Amino acid sequence: MFEIWVEKYRPKRLNEIIDQKHVVERLKYFVKGKTIPHMIFAGPPGTGKTCCAIAIARELFGENWRQNFQETNASDMRGIDVIRTRVKNFSRTKPIGSEFKIIFLDESDALTPDAQNALRRLMEMYADITRFILSCNYSSSIIPPIQSRAAVFRFKLLSKENVFTYLERTIKAEKLKVDKGALEAIYNISEGDLRKATNILQASAILGKKITEDVIYEVSAQAEPEDVKKMISYALNGKFLDAREVLKELLLKRGISGQDIIKQISNQIYDLEISERAKVELIEKVGDFESRLNQGGNEQIQLESLLAQLALYKE
Repeated sequence: MFEIWVEKYRPKRLNEIIDQKHVVERLKYFVKGKTIPHMIFAGPPGTGKTCCAIAIARELFGENWRQNFQETNASDMRGIDVIRTRVKNFSRTKPIGSEFKIIFLDESDALTPDAQNALRRLMEMYADITRFILSCNYSSSIIPPIQSRAAVFRFKLLSKENVFTYLERTIKAEKLKVDKGALEAIYNISEGDLRKATNILQASAILGKKITEDVIYEVSAQAEPEDVKKMISYALNGKFLDAREVLKELLLKRGISGQDIIKQISNQIYDLEISERAKVELIEKVGDFESRLNQGGNEQIQLESLLAQLALYKE
């Protein structure tokens, strides 16, 4: 969606990083010593990996941080050529006003094996003047030779309290009026991804200064939990046609994707007043149909089939 508020309210120092104290305290030790090792930042999106990399550069290099810091999105340029050209050229240039510079490779798990092997050689050859920070969702996607040369930092999803604290700070700065239910909706949709939460808030603010729960679900193209819960309840009580009407409303009139609906069905099953065994069996069915959607199945037909299975289900 947008990147304006994401950049505007991005933490500038390690002390400002939200809810990652287990990572920040270790990073402060390296920054205080004016040196850092090669590092791997692993964790879900929107948890502060890029913010930490930029904050390290700001604190180490001061006003010259941009000259000594290069950010490359590896998912856009994932082949060996980008490593041999852009990254290599920056690796061997002399740092400005510092003993070393930093190359930050975002989404580095998208790099091909050949590109990662080429990167490994650069990490060896230019370790005296260049430090590499690799950001990824899973460190296991990075080849072992790189992992053995880097310190691994694992980021966690942000807690609800910390997401609310950040959003309320943004809300105050932008002079918005946001309902408590809207904040809950933002958190449920973003699932601890602070970048996604910020973008949802910004998109909602375009419609007006007063933001409600309904506005959040409309902007994010997500079904309201109560509608999904009602659809499941109809199906489990044998009211298949009623459940199908709710599904058609979500799919055709509101334009919500089948993948999002089936994910919300999965989330709602855990709150049903049925036995643990029944929940396990229903989740297994949901998993089967989610796989069919991933393989290109028709959304309406597959979701109607899932509702039929729920209607036939007897605990």
